[in-house]
Amino acid sequence: MSATASLLSLFTSSLLGATLLPGGSEAVLFAVLKTYPDTLWLALTLATLGNTLGGMISFGMGWLLPQTQQLKHVDKVRHYGAPVLLLAWTPLLGDALCIAAGWLRLPWWQAALFMAAGKLARYAVIAYLLV
Repeated sequence: MSATASLLSLFTSSLLGATLLPGGSEAVLFAVLKTYPDTLWLALTLATLGNTLGGMISFGMGWLLPQTQQLKHVDKVRHYGAPVLLLAWTPLLGDALCIAAGWLRLPWWQAALFMAAGKLARYAVIAYLLV
């Protein structure tokens, strides 16, 4: 597999892994960095971008939900605001936080900014530990 195909796989697995679908973008990041170590910054950028877009899909799903029902973790998001999305990378909790942020109609650009920062930090730590 070429570096381009590997990076495309990383982007795709990162995007899908941030939605309600299961994914293992960390393993793909590991494989890409072991095979193509010179793509470190591009790999981190694509993984973060894909994972953030996936989180924004969940955010959009929350935006579309009727506000007549109470969602899990809404109180946490209401209390802390968009900065709580720094934790959007965490398994299970992250999806719920993104959906709750959309349901609360937080500004999308703030949501995306905090999601991206948290996800980049996670991928950078993983890359640091693996390389």
